Amino acid sequence: MSGYLGLVTSEHRNRPRFMATVAAVTDPLCGLQELLETMRAAFDVDSAVGGQLDRTGEWIGRSRHLRLELDDVYFEWGREAVGWARGSWKGLYDPETGMVRLPDETYRLLLKAKIGANRWDGTVPGAYEVWESAFADTGSLILMQDNQDMSVVIGLAGTPLDAVMRNLLLQGYLPLKPEGVRVAWYAVAPERGPLLGWNCETGGLSGWGKGIWPVRLEPLP
Repeated sequence: MSGYLGLVTSEHRNRPRFMATVAAVTDPLCGLQELLETMRAAFDVDSAVGGQLDRTGEWIGRSRHLRLELDDVYFEWGREAVGWARGSWKGLYDPETGMVRLPDETYRLLLKAKIGANRWDGTVPGAYEVWESAFADTGSLILMQDNQDMSVVIGLAGTPLDAVMRNLLLQGYLPLKPEGVRVAWYAVAPERGPLLGWNCETGGLSGWGKGIWPVRLEPLP
C-alpha cells in the first residue's frame, strides 16, 4: 500500500482525510495482489501440496488416484523391498489391501515425469533427459536398450526406486516409450550402484566386480 501512497502529489500528501481515503481504497487491492502472488507457489508442482497439487495434476493430466491398488508397498521391518526408505507409510484411511491414493511427494515425482513425457521427442537421449529432470534428486538412473523389434529393455541403476514408484513403473504410469513400442522387461538394480555391463564404464553401467546383476521385472499387461 505504501507504494500507492507514495504516488500522491505533494499538494494532497498532507491532507489526512485524503490519504486515509486512498489507503482505504488501495488496501484491499494490495491484499488481493499479495494473495495472487502466493498462488504461484501454491500451485507450482515443486511446492504445491494437498488439494492444490491435485488441481495442478488435473492440468498436467495425471490423477493421484490409481486405477489398480498398489499391493506390497507398505513399510515392513525385515523386508528389504519395503524396508526403510523403500516402503511407504500406511495412512490412517488407506485400505489394508494396498495403496489407492498417492502421497504428495510420490505424486509430485509422477507429475514431473508426466510433464517430461508430454514434451518428450521419442529418442533415447530425450528419455534420459526426462528421467533426469524428474528423478535427479533421488539418485536413480535410467538406461534404454532398443531391441530393434519394436520393443525396448529399460534398466534402472543408481539408487533403487521405492516400492510405490517401482509398482507405478510396472503399471505403465511412467510412459517413457514411443507409441507402438512395448517394454519387454525392466532390468532393475536390487541395490545402490551401476548395472553390470560388459566393457562399459558409465554412471549406470560398470564391468565385472563393480556392476550389479539386475532383477528382471515384467510390466503388467
